Amino acid sequence: MKWNKMLALFMISLLFIMPIQAFADMAEGDVIVTLGENLSEEQKNMLLAEMKAPKDAAIITVSNEEEHKYLGNYISKALIGTRAISSSAVTIAKQGSGLEVETKNINWVTDEMYINALITAGVKDAKIYITAPANVSGTAALTGIIKAYEISAEKTIPEEVKQAANEEMVETAKLGDSVGNENAAALIAKIKEEIAKNSPETDAELRTIIENAAKELGITLTEQEILSLIDLFNKLKELDIDWNQVGEQLNQAKDKISKYLESEEGQGFLESLKRFVVSVIDAVKAFFS
Repeated sequence: MKWNKMLALFMISLLFIMPIQAFADMAEGDVIVTLGENLSEEQKNMLLAEMKAPKDAAIITVSNEEEHKYLGNYISKALIGTRAISSSAVTIAKQGSGLEVETKNINWVTDEMYINALITAGVKDAKIYITAPANVSGTAALTGIIKAYEISAEKTIPEEVKQAANEEMVETAKLGDSVGNENAAALIAKIKEEIAKNSPETDAELRTIIENAAKELGITLTEQEILSLIDLFNKLKELDIDWNQVGEQLNQAKDKISKYLESEEGQGFLESLKRFVVSVIDAVKAFFS
């Protein structure tokens, strides 16, 4: 499993290339592909090949207009852009397996942020690959993946929940600009875990959860950042979100990372990282000797 940095704001609403009936009765291993509306035919074919999409994969087209619909209240029009080209492949996974994310050419939000937002939206049990022909902000897929999940699960996710997932991702990315992307994603996940255990009744209780989570992770927040987080989680608390499921999905995501690090591939990655650090230390020693 490859855990890359990514953006993850692929917002869309989707114009179906196939009738909805074609998506019914999807099973483990089935694939739904979301393609940015402004891709050329050559780019579409290239991405389909890269995603190893089967010929019978269900395909959804996403538009720039729908990107603005879901992201326009949270980030600048310039960041969203005028073309939808980010794309994704969603593979239905075994029930209870959780979420996996891998990306290519996505450059604003980490995979952990993306997983966090999808968990908020209620998405679960899927392997997701997100890509684009070149480096992009990636604002053409979060909603696309959510819509793909709705189709596969034959379940409608309320509009306000989709909006909340988008807002969460944007706010996490903004927080990442000051505390680091990994820290921001870890903090949001930690706060969610605590809310799943014991839902706060007041702003004071929510503030305590936020401040304790930040302290535990060694993160220093400004007063404005704390207030922004209080506002975000108050909005989430007002929605029909299954916080027990949120906690379970977060634990599954952590378990996947732990299992990866314990695997042969993960150990190889850690050994490579160790060799790199040693080489840097040796180079510094050589410079001063």
